[in-house]
Parts: sequence; structure tokens; C-alpha cells
Amino acid sequence: MALDRLDLTDFRNHAALSVRPQGRFIILHGSNGAGKTNILEAVSLMVPGRGLRRANLHEMARQGGSGGFAVSARLGESNLGTAVSAEAPGRRIVHINGANAAINDLAEWLSILWLTPAMDRLFMDGAGARRRFLDRLVLALEPAHALNSSRYENALRQRNRMLSEGQGDTAWFEAIEASMAQYAAAIIASRSRTVAQLSERIAAMPPSPFAKPLLSLEDAAVPDAEALAAGWRANRGRERAAGRTLTGPHRNDLLVRHDGHGQPAASCSTGEQKALLLSLILAHAALVAELRSAPPILLLDEVAAHLDPGRRTALFERLHDTGSQVWMTGTEEALFDSAGSDALRLHIADSALGDAGAMR
Repeated sequence: MALDRLDLTDFRNHAALSVRPQGRFIILHGSNGAGKTNILEAVSLMVPGRGLRRANLHEMARQGGSGGFAVSARLGESNLGTAVSAEAPGRRIVHINGANAAINDLAEWLSILWLTPAMDRLFMDGAGARRRFLDRLVLALEPAHALNSSRYENALRQRNRMLSEGQGDTAWFEAIEASMAQYAAAIIASRSRTVAQLSERIAAMPPSPFAKPLLSLEDAAVPDAEALAAGWRANRGRERAAGRTLTGPHRNDLLVRHDGHGQPAASCSTGEQKALLLSLILAHAALVAELRSAPPILLLDEVAAHLDPGRRTALFERLHDTGSQVWMTGTEEALFDSAGSDALRLHIADSALGDAGAMR
């Protein structure tokens, strides 16, 4: 999995930008505000979801532009694209090889994972952030997870609305709960499977400067659909009082501990937490390469800024071993001196850049 071309139109601060990636590493360097992270965000829209910033669609359209935006990518002989029009700024359109497609269809074509500075607080934030992170790991391995998740969330919203409104239509509740249970069982099974596979991969990793994480899924037991539906049926009274559904995969949490001393990740130092995240990403890339016969694309925003030279070198070596196409950003090109001579180094100067692929 690797992009051969990326084109942006009216996306964030880029009126028109074209990147033709070459080599394993694509290094985007330049001053703060030049639009380096915006390019990574554009790549992240080539899979289901809201991208690496989780921004609203209207925020991605260039100020002073047309009111919409377009992002397209070439993958071998295939073309993927997503766009928002000025006439419908809240609706995202997806094209695959020139034909309209559903957003979730993108998961069949690419696996993309990212790390951003905001994710340095992943282990300190609430369970929701870790669930989203885990679901990206799952999606890269099991594309069907996107559809199961969206259908579960739609059914969950219906049930929560009925609970909050105090509705008592038993037949309607049972129909919604049966639908929720079908997708919930699949979601929990996929998450559990990914955590187990990833744990095995991490355990087999060679020694490195990056700490190994120990993973577990809260409420890891995988109930069948009937048991899930029965639980919601029994809890309707309590959940009607709360106005929301209190149990289900929307409450799962990814638990992470440090392999060396066993402490929860939230209790580790900032450096240890960063190392745990990097180990997770590296192990996951290897797992995707094995199970999908192609490594994922990795987007690493400011990943080298707070690593000492030895750990930077070790990271670049490990990233190279994954076989992934890796997009990295940094303010200083010197941060990537040990990334290898075959890396494509692009200086991102300002939003007027027309053809980034021609710059080194």
C-alpha cells in the first residue's frame, strides 16, 4: 500500500498542491504553519473516518476558496478521491476509479495509521480516545469493521433517543436491540482478535530502545448477540432513567501497561508513553503487512522532535523494516539526517506551493 500521487485542491491552506511520492520515506519539513500537517490530514481522509484531526468538513475548506475541497490519490492503477462541494458543505463525497462509493469502501483499498502530538496524551485522556485509536488498528486489519461500527452507532443513536424521550414501544426496542446486538458482537470480537494478535506480535519483537506495551481489552469476553440483546432488555428501566445506553462496545477501553515495570501507561513518564505508542505502531504495521499482504501507510507528525539522535536512528531503521510508506513532518530537515539518502525530502514553504513533488 503506497500512494503514487496526491493532489489537493482548496484543502486547508493549500489552493493547489501535487505530491509525487518517491522512496519509502516522504519527509515534509518547513516552518510552523506552512501546511505540513495539512498534507498528512489529506492522506488520512483516504480511509473511513474524520481524519487525523477529527475536524468538521467545513474546517478543511480553504479560507477564501471555493467553499469546498477535493483530495485525490493514485494507488497503482487505481484512483481514490474524496471531496466536499460548496453547495453541500456537510456531505463528504467519495469516488473510487471514477465511480461514486461509500466512505466505508475506502477501507478495502488502504490501511493508514497515524501519530500526532495530540496523541501524546492518549493514555491520559478518556476511554473514547483509546477506543478510536483501537478501532483504527482494527480497521487496518478488518475492513468490515467500518460498516459494523457505523451501523451499530446508528442503531445506538436511535435507542438513546427513545430512552431519553421515555418511549415504551417494546416491539420497537426489541427490533433496535437485535440490530445493535448483531453489530456489537462483531465489533467486540474484532477488537478482541486485534488485541490478541497485536500482543503476540509485540511479544515477538526484538529488543529496542522503545518499551513494549502489554495490551488488554476491558470487558474482553465476547458475548453472543442474544446475550447482548437480553442485557439491554433487562436494563431498559435503568437506562431510561439515565437517558442513554450504559453498556456495549461504545464503553470498551484499551488498557496498556509497560512491559518493563508493569505500570499502567497513564502512570508512565511522557517519554515512556511516547515509546509505548511507537512500539504499538511498529508492531501493528508488521501485523498488517503479514495479514493483508501489504504494509499500511504511516503518517507521523513531528515524530522526531523529542527523540535523541540514537532513538531517531533506531526509529527510522524500524520504520524501514516495516516496508510501509511513511510520511513524516518536522520543522528542521536535520532531524531526518539518519533517515537515509533515498528519502524524498520536500520543503513546504507556503500555501502557494504548486508542485511539492518536484522539490527536494
